[in-house]
Parts: sequence; structure tokens; C-alpha cells
Amino acid sequence: MGQLMTWLRKRTEWFKWAFFAFLGGALVYDFMAERHDPHFFGDTLIGFWSVFALFGCLGMIVICKGISHAWLMKQEDYYDDK
Repeated sequence: MGQLMTWLRKRTEWFKWAFFAFLGGALVYDFMAERHDPHFFGDTLIGFWSVFALFGCLGMIVICKGISHAWLMKQEDYYDDK
């Protein structure tokens, strides 16, 4: 497991470009997909759900990180105060 993590950490740049290629492929597919009756506003815009998912995930990361820092972090000398 340690070798796998080392291998993955050495290739972070490759994974970043693979993610962007996948996102671009999703946008190209969305452009070529046949559209039927739209159920939501986003169904009429090309690439809306891909962009929505990207910003939704980034927003959840920022919010969850902020909540965890506010609730879970303790000062370095938390146990020494007593």
C-alpha cells in the first residue's frame, strides 16, 4: 500500500491533466448528445451539469474544511492548560 501511495504522489501532475481531459470529454459529449424534453434549467445549457458538479465539489471541500477547522482543531497546548 505504501508503494502505491508513493507512486500516486509522484504522478500528481498526470492525474490533474487526466481529470481535466475527462472534464473536457464530458463537455464534448454533452455538446454532441441529443437533447429531449428538458426537465431543469440546466438541461438546456451545454456543459452546465459538468461545471455545476465541479464548483459544487470545490464548494463542499471549502465548506467542510472550514467547519472541521472551526469545530475540530484545538490549540497546541490544549491538554497542558489543566
